[in-house]
Amino acid sequence: MADQSPSTPEADRIIKLAVLAVGGQGGGVLADWITAVAEVNGYRAQSTSVAGVAQRTGATIYYVELCRDTGRQPVFALSPAQGDVDILIASELMEAGRAIIRGFVTPNRTTLIASSHRIAAISEKIEPGDGRAPSDQVMAAAKGSAKRFISFDMEQMALDAGSMISASLLGALAGCGALPFPRETYEEIIRGSGRGAIASLKAFAAAHDRARDVEAAPEAFPPQPIPSTPKVKGPQQLLSQWQSLNARVDAYPELVRDMALRGLRKVTDYQDVAYGTEYLDRLDQAVKLDRAGYALSLSAAKHLANAMCYDDMIRVSDLKTRSKRDARVRSEVGVRDGTVLQLTEYFHPRIEEFCGTLPAGFGRYIESRPKVSAWLDRRINRGRRIRTDSMSGFAMLWFIGGLRRWRRSLLRHQVETAHLQHWYKLALDHVSQDYALAVEILNCRRLIKGYSDTHVRAFSKFDRVLSGLDLVKGRPDAADWIRRLREAALKDEKGTMLDGALKTIASLD
Repeated sequence: MADQSPSTPEADRIIKLAVLAVGGQGGGVLADWITAVAEVNGYRAQSTSVAGVAQRTGATIYYVELCRDTGRQPVFALSPAQGDVDILIASELMEAGRAIIRGFVTPNRTTLIASSHRIAAISEKIEPGDGRAPSDQVMAAAKGSAKRFISFDMEQMALDAGSMISASLLGALAGCGALPFPRETYEEIIRGSGRGAIASLKAFAAAHDRARDVEAAPEAFPPQPIPSTPKVKGPQQLLSQWQSLNARVDAYPELVRDMALRGLRKVTDYQDVAYGTEYLDRLDQAVKLDRAGYALSLSAAKHLANAMCYDDMIRVSDLKTRSKRDARVRSEVGVRDGTVLQLTEYFHPRIEEFCGTLPAGFGRYIESRPKVSAWLDRRINRGRRIRTDSMSGFAMLWFIGGLRRWRRSLLRHQVETAHLQHWYKLALDHVSQDYALAVEILNCRRLIKGYSDTHVRAFSKFDRVLSGLDLVKGRPDAADWIRRLREAALKDEKGTMLDGALKTIASLD
């Protein structure tokens, strides 16, 4: 492909456009639309694609080159080159960041169009803690790396219209004027695409109008609005009990109320109003010991709720049979009214989960007999696929979810409660000697999460982090060391960083 200099005649200029999209986002459709629009307007165009492997090595790159039809045969390239892209369209913010890193975006040439929504990459998902890359850094890099930057949430815009993001990306392209084609030709091509054209036109129009407004000021990340408090309905007796719990929260220091109320809602939804009373009884212990700033109470309010709402078979089944989940899945998949949705859930229970849902005495009886446990495990420990759109599959999970009324008498609840009480007492016992250390011990509960094998590994990390407590207790920097251990445990799944941090502590004088 011949290089193009600023002196290249406009009639001979080749416009080079790259679309980065992952599977299911309609990147191929978008490239076809752009090619068709160019040809309708008297341009020659060529579209190619370079497949990626989802977000491991980047999205698929759909590459389009186009120029005016002057009667001469142009020479088109098959893939983009660094520093040689006029327009780059990214279907997700981090794809825009990867395109910048790869050199496809240049400040003197490239118009960058990117949806501001996020799809977590594999590297972000596998980190046990919060592995999300900071979006604001990508936005800043995009502003500095591109000649023009157009960004807003095109995914949500498409969902609102009942379409795919490809339609709103095309609208942003048309709206920013990066290509010399009138709006009507874009709409003509979409209209001729057949099924879903009406929804696509709606998404196109919304993005087209929005792109004209945000070119000079790309969308920032505004604070999320605080959701309105849902109206509570139910029997009068339960409502009275709930109101009394709310009154207890209102009596807390102002800094603690919001987190305490969130925790109360979570544990009450998880179990019942009486469970909410248990939560506040435990939280009262921290509030009474606290001082100005209330870091201890805030940590207790958050982590007590998470500890009391552990994931068991009952919880998982309950969540999978709620009407809100069905509505969410239908919305995400894009199922329209009247369309049948087949939903298959995957379960892989172990003997531990089975015993955990039994009455405490019976569960311990089985766990204390290795031969009985092994015999049952061979019959239980295998993957199961349950269709929750069928009567039998839904009824099975609905029955298991309904066992929550007996949860307090089951083995898993007694195990979790004993662990919670030990952890909580350990933290509160350190308040008088080292307030900051007590807060960090509470924060270590963040390590425990997940279900089944994930939960077991999380417990192991939790125990290993707190094994360093005796080594640092009494030091002025004890809280800082426990924080470092916790962060090391969250950074890497295998625990190599945690092992290194523990060895460092062991070598301290």
